[in-house]
Amino acid sequence: MANMIYKYLHLANYKDIPNWSAQYADEEDLGFTKKYPKARIGSFLVKSKDIIEIQDDFEYKQVTIKINNGGVVPRNNGETLLGSKIGTKRQHVVHAGQFIMSKIDARNGAYGIVPEKLEGAIVTNDFPVFDVDTQKIIPQFLVLISTTEKFVEFARKCSSGTTNRKRIDIDAFLSQQIPLPSIDEQEKILRDYNTHMESAIRKEYKIKSLAVDAQKLICNILGIKQRVFQESESLLQFIHLIDTGSRWDALVDTYAIESKYRIENLGKFITHISTGTTPPTSHPEYFDGDVKFFTPADLGNNKYLEYSSRTITDIAIDDKKARVYHKGDILFVGIGSTVGKVGIIKDEIVSSNQQITGFSIDSSMINPEYVYYYLLHNRDITTADQSKTTLPIVNQDKICKIPIVVPPTKVQDEIVSSLDKMYLEAKQDEKDIALLERKALSSFEHKIFD
Repeated sequence: MANMIYKYLHLANYKDIPNWSAQYADEEDLGFTKKYPKARIGSFLVKSKDIIEIQDDFEYKQVTIKINNGGVVPRNNGETLLGSKIGTKRQHVVHAGQFIMSKIDARNGAYGIVPEKLEGAIVTNDFPVFDVDTQKIIPQFLVLISTTEKFVEFARKCSSGTTNRKRIDIDAFLSQQIPLPSIDEQEKILRDYNTHMESAIRKEYKIKSLAVDAQKLICNILGIKQRVFQESESLLQFIHLIDTGSRWDALVDTYAIESKYRIENLGKFITHISTGTTPPTSHPEYFDGDVKFFTPADLGNNKYLEYSSRTITDIAIDDKKARVYHKGDILFVGIGSTVGKVGIIKDEIVSSNQQITGFSIDSSMINPEYVYYYLLHNRDITTADQSKTTLPIVNQDKICKIPIVVPPTKVQDEIVSSLDKMYLEAKQDEKDIALLERKALSSFEHKIFD
């Protein structure tokens, strides 16, 4: 006979039950320490009621929250949006220091404090905003508790809806009790946490400055002097109409470089160049094969391209519905907002979509890895001749005309070796950051949970 477990009558104060659902009558035990008194989250958070009507002719900053305590950040890379393009016309205004959460991603640790730079930004009802009683709780202390594994699990339990649109029950969130040490004790706990995090923050800053440091290294070794020609400069230029390619933007010379070494057009070293194409999607036999099919999203800061989100079959290649590139070729994003991204092919055979152009480099004339790093860290040069349209384009002809500094082979190898070392250190820093963050959170949780 199966053993049956019964839960006996549980008594709850009427004032502590936010609604008549049975789940609220049984307080969620998250295993918090009994060393500190506990308090309902709703006793120190008050929902903000600063709501405005969006005006069509005004521009607005918007907010989003990264999961796993990733912080409160600007939406759309910080670009403002005209009110006429915002669908929801009643929105909440956020203020620095407020506690904010994502109803949908609360179950993934999307909580945070509004930073100064987002003062006055707007959010929809899916991002509840609260004023914090800082006499009772330090905002960072609340964020850390709400992003612990056990609290996130609680958020999952009280989220409901369709699979990808589950929203947390705000009443349940506000009713949950958490440890509430004195302000002095909270400050002591946070000091310990932040001490653990200082090394991680320093390493994060180092990683963020990697691109700038790499460009400085290249420019210093090559003695590159860069000059942007401003439109206000009175530089008289003559150009044949036939050379404009029927585009008036070709009349503007926007960039020039100088170096202590000779400068050549990249095309001098290219032995083959072609732009990718996407096989017809009406032919399923062309997809999900063994050949990697690269799109701009697959190109990042990794020198060698190892992963593609899509693949195609040998049939697509045999039917000449896809362009083929080979090991050692360089892929260059020539169309779209990420124009100028590059990577070196690691596999014997790959393909790409039409936004990417691939080319082979004569390694007897120039080090392909040097070309990669030069293109990666000089996008202001490589994309200076992009078409001045809504959709940036650097076509094959413009790629071949990219000016590249050509130092002696020894200098090229020195640059490659130095940058390889910098990127290797950055990868180790990323691992160290993850370890330091785990240690900091573990130290915090040890004080908060039994």
